Amino acid sequence: MADRKIPADIRKLSFEDALAEMEDIVQSLETGQVKLDQAIDAYTRGAHLKKHCQVKLKEAQARIDKIVLGPDGDIGAEPADLD
Repeated sequence: MADRKIPADIRKLSFEDALAEMEDIVQSLETGQVKLDQAIDAYTRGAHLKKHCQVKLKEAQARIDKIVLGPDGDIGAEPADLD
């Protein structure tokens, strides 16, 4: 799966936690007070966080589609697997 390239500690994060960390990284980079090597590391981590958030959103969309669309394209009643 494509998310294997995402570090394990990031894969464990919820969407909200990953987004908050990404926002913190952006703020720290925008200040210009971060040393170059730290900025590169932060940018790399931010890219992994972005990918993780995209994966989480895609999973959420699939769950919603499963609830909303039935096999014939009509509104379905199949409950989401929220586990």
